[in-house]
Amino acid sequence: TKTHKCPVLAKKQLALGAMGVCAAKVGEAEVMIDAGVGAVLVTSPVVSPEKIRKVVELAGKSSEFQIVVDNLTAARDLDAAAKAAGRKVRVLIDLDPGIGRTGIAPGEPALELLERILDMSSLQFDGLQSYAGQVMHVDGWEARRDRSHAALEASLETKVLMEGRGYEIGIFTGGGTGTFDIDSEVDAFTDLQVGSYLFMDVQYRNVGDRDGEVFDYFEPALFVLSTAISQPLPDRITIDAGFKSFSTDTVKPEFRDVEGVIYHWGGDEHGILDLREASQPIELGDKLALLVPHCDPTVNLYDHLTPYRDGTVRELWPIAARGRSQ
Repeated sequence: TKTHKCPVLAKKQLALGAMGVCAAKVGEAEVMIDAGVGAVLVTSPVVSPEKIRKVVELAGKSSEFQIVVDNLTAARDLDAAAKAAGRKVRVLIDLDPGIGRTGIAPGEPALELLERILDMSSLQFDGLQSYAGQVMHVDGWEARRDRSHAALEASLETKVLMEGRGYEIGIFTGGGTGTFDIDSEVDAFTDLQVGSYLFMDVQYRNVGDRDGEVFDYFEPALFVLSTAISQPLPDRITIDAGFKSFSTDTVKPEFRDVEGVIYHWGGDEHGILDLREASQPIELGDKLALLVPHCDPTVNLYDHLTPYRDGTVRELWPIAARGRSQ
């Protein structure tokens, strides 16, 4: 749900068979649980007292709530807070698959943390997380497959190590949109943390899939609607969509309905379109739909999603977890 931040969409995913949803932050999980989405895994660890208190509160609201841990001190603090509140918190151990961002080192360090957690009366160990986010946008399907397998190797060995000591690993979670058809063939996985498939964006489409240079297994569904507002030169036109309308990253938005138009950033409020190779004329007042460069942070810029079918808008979907970045 870090992709869409919208409880309406989370409920639709669950209704269509998802076993649960992921949230990157405790604040996002809080929005989901308060909206009635109970099966939420927070995929980033927390260490501060105020966040730990919030985690314990959420565990009291939903028996399906889970969070990852990656160090002993935080696990002890979480156990103590849960014990004081008379609750149990379900946890997964977060393994570092080589990103160096979060997670404990695979192998013996992870095994030692597991053994300590099992001694804590207010924590329930549910399994392992190994999310190799560094491979999701590797260009080319074969290269992405090879990088994904290499990144997971130590985590899979850690699972075998733990099971060899007699410990049950009920959940092994990770993967994402970029490796959905790669990691789904790894027997150890019990679920995949796919998110961007729901909307798609320019970044993902650029990396290619098993069948070609464009990742088009999933149809793009998220667009920013802009308006042509000024034309100071005959071969270009300005739209009302700049840095405040898109998460910029390193790529530019693309057009849904017009070919040959080149988008240039025009500052906070504007985009400047080079029309010299446009497949059709664009005039002042025209509405243009643009596929976003990166869906997750772009969604975070808006208050609502505007779904439409057959050209008709029938409702608005609040992006209720917008700004819940803590």
